[in-house]
Amino acid sequence: MLDHIGVRVSNYARSKAFYAKVLAPLGGELVAEVTEEQSGSRAFAGFGINGKPAFWISADPIAELSDIHVAFVAPSREAVDAFHRIAIAAGATDNGEPGVRPHYHANYYAAFVLDLDGHNVEAVYQGAPG
Repeated sequence: MLDHIGVRVSNYARSKAFYAKVLAPLGGELVAEVTEEQSGSRAFAGFGINGKPAFWISADPIAELSDIHVAFVAPSREAVDAFHRIAIAAGATDNGEPGVRPHYHANYYAAFVLDLDGHNVEAVYQGAPG
């Protein structure tokens, strides 16, 4: 059900070093990083096991957004589209229309909404197109 979760941090470099140390005994390591230039907003560091990031931290919190980000696994691109459409109809606010996010990887297809409490909720399909 869950693909990944993310939290915002007050000091990106310090937190990145902290999580690299404390997750190592659990088998976790820094497996992905997205720069501010790539994302268009802020830097992200993804920690995980076997090359798949599951826990993300991000820099420079945006005050009007929640500090929590949750991403749910979608079985297809069509499911991502339906998630976004239904969430908006149910009262969520658009936070990123369905589409490919190549700064994560070539097949990262996702949509983002702010739920009724302002939490950043995502549906993501990471399989091959089609």
